[in-house]
Amino acid sequence: MAKKGSRILIGLVCDSCSSVNYVISKNKLTVTTPIKLKKYCKKCKKHQIHKETKKLD
Repeated sequence: MAKKGSRILIGLVCDSCSSVNYVISKNKLTVTTPIKLKKYCKKCKKHQIHKETKKLD
């Protein structure tokens, strides 16, 4: 059975090349603002800003 709770899976997309590089979980009750993190992009081969995308299943 699947877990029940308030955590959802979201993807992080690179701001410059638009590739989905990371999948993280987010608590939708406590974190209401969109997530922006500076992470390493494999396609650009440098650290870029990654933004939250739609919910993944």
